[in-house]
Amino acid sequence: MVLKCGDGVVPDDITLEEQRDLETIRSRKQELLQEMQRLKDEIVEVTNEIETLGSTEERKNMHRNKQVAMGRKKFNMDPKKGIQFLIENDLLKNTCEDIAQFLSRGEGLNKTAIGDYLGDRDDFNIQVLHAFVDLHEFTDLNLVQALRQFLWSFRLPGEAQKIDRMMEAFAQRYCQCNPGVFQCTDTCYVLSFAVIMLNTSLHNPNVKDKPSVERFIAMNRGINDGGDLPEDLLRNLYESIKNEPFKIPEDDGNDLTHTFFNPDREGWLLKLGGRVKTWKRRWFILTDNCLYYFEYTTDKEPRGIIPLENLRIREVEDSKKPNCFELFISDSKDQVIKACKTEADGRVVEGNHTFYRISAPTAEEKDQWINGIKAAISRDPFYEMLATRKRRVSSLKRH
Repeated sequence: MVLKCGDGVVPDDITLEEQRDLETIRSRKQELLQEMQRLKDEIVEVTNEIETLGSTEERKNMHRNKQVAMGRKKFNMDPKKGIQFLIENDLLKNTCEDIAQFLSRGEGLNKTAIGDYLGDRDDFNIQVLHAFVDLHEFTDLNLVQALRQFLWSFRLPGEAQKIDRMMEAFAQRYCQCNPGVFQCTDTCYVLSFAVIMLNTSLHNPNVKDKPSVERFIAMNRGINDGGDLPEDLLRNLYESIKNEPFKIPEDDGNDLTHTFFNPDREGWLLKLGGRVKTWKRRWFILTDNCLYYFEYTTDKEPRGIIPLENLRIREVEDSKKPNCFELFISDSKDQVIKACKTEADGRVVEGNHTFYRISAPTAEEKDQWINGIKAAISRDPFYEMLATRKRRVSSLKRH
């Protein structure tokens, strides 16, 4: 005789205690099966959540960044195909202005490839070239300073016709920014070439016959719409090139500041002065928990350094400039921010700002700078302790 127990069959010679053990085992088995099913359901649920994450903004941004990086690589191999890829994937607008902005930022782009694209004879490329040149600000710069800035933003191609188109665009922009310096754009064009050739003659070791300043002046007689340029102007241009040759961008797509600082962000911003409240255009670089600013993108040393330690940032309204934000010290109106700047005579001195007010070109760039700076601001607990102690002492003195 046998006894039925649960789903199984129990032999008739089993004891009651053994029957209870079997029941316990079967019950536990059922619990394990239920637990396994629960885990399977959870796995399905988590898998669905992961798939849902693919449609979130964060995933979209990650995908976009990867595509932008791929577009830059394609551009460096074939500029036209790279631009086409970025346009087809809605990463770049098919306008000469948007493409010019992309080339001007130059992030991760090979400067030889930029030069090849800008020098192309297609009508659209020529429009991009002029939009690109218009992004350069040459106002109040002498010709050598302007050429240094312009020739650092790309690498001149080897084809004569491409160089001709690019230098013609440069001459038009320089004369637009500095009316009255030359009688016509042809003067600026001819003198620009003369300066580039002078740079080669003075600094190429293979050129044995180095031109003197007198020869340089004589070579450029009569180029100002039939008249002569001021001798002082030509002497200054000569001395500038003699003292410092043009820097030629390397082929790796990174300029000096980008390579040296490996910035989190960089670009042109307006900065309000400390003692003298005037706005000045500066090239800012955000990296290593510091803000560096330069007068020109070709400067070897920054004009100022602002460590982002224990600072705060906020949006502000300014009646004279749009898209403003400020760096300031929390709970302190009169304390000077720890920073340094370089004077015109080369001396490095402490800054005198109790706050730094900065204006961005657009609202979007303002938000990007604010977010980048917020992420870079560091906190020193010792500083906080010291600030608390100072406030306490000040409070005791008042009482």
